[in-house]
Amino acid sequence: MEKKNIITEELISLLRKGNAHVSLDDALQEIPPTNINMRPGELPYSIWELAAHIRITQWDIVQFCKDPKHQSPAWPEGYWPKEKNPTKKEWDKCLEQISIDREEMIGLINNSGDNLFEPFSHGDGQSLFREALVLADHNSYHTAEIIVVRRLLHIWHS
Repeated sequence: MEKKNIITEELISLLRKGNAHVSLDDALQEIPPTNINMRPGELPYSIWELAAHIRITQWDIVQFCKDPKHQSPAWPEGYWPKEKNPTKKEWDKCLEQISIDREEMIGLINNSGDNLFEPFSHGDGQSLFREALVLADHNSYHTAEIIVVRRLLHIWHS
């Protein structure tokens, strides 16, 4: 198997499964709706805020990869949700959008051909490969935070 195919497969596995850690999908499963807005102890965020931050950041990374004219949100306020008490519909939409955008990034990776490592014409040297790693790294960092919040709320299964 050619090296690029192995790298592509490993990137996709990292984005979907997490590999050495719990996947984002698993971390976000079966959370009682009454717990998504709780901030245990002195933590500055809830599960909702972390999930929405992941959604916003992931969307931004995907759009940056697709569109040279994309304008990122203002940092840092544009990367965190304004809504602090989402409805169940908003929560479900957030989870759905995380999945949609991740699959869009995977589509970009699958369709990259020989351009996976090629710097974009915009930005300052980023490539699809680098952005996929940034996305996976960012999501895994916040996945761990979600699990910590769940443990503190006594709603984590292991």
